[in-house]
Amino acid sequence: QVQLVESGGGLVQAGGSLRLSCVASGRAFGSNVMGWFRQAPGKEREFGARINRSGGITAYVDSVKGRFTISRENGKNTVYLQMNSLKSEDTAVYYCAAGSFTNWLYWGQGTRVTVSS
Repeated sequence: QVQLVESGGGLVQAGGSLRLSCVASGRAFGSNVMGWFRQAPGKEREFGARINRSGGITAYVDSVKGRFTISRENGKNTVYLQMNSLKSEDTAVYYCAAGSFTNWLYWGQGTRVTVSS
């Protein structure tokens, strides 16, 4: 089992920045691919970014490329999502997930991000 707790959400003006954190406990953090997903009001949850076990390979949904950066510190059991140049369409609940590229096994409770225009 892996427990995930997100933090760092809040209200920010368009063009601003936020950094989300996700702390994992339980099974070895380093054995999991980590990801960030988001769910906007009235929409389905969508993939945002993921990072491989060592942190050397990342992938992003097109809408956040160049603005968001995912990173991880295995020694701190933490994955981050640095979000810059935020837009109103980034407003969503952001979820941390752990697992593999094809099977996300564990999910956090989410942290809300609201971008005001």
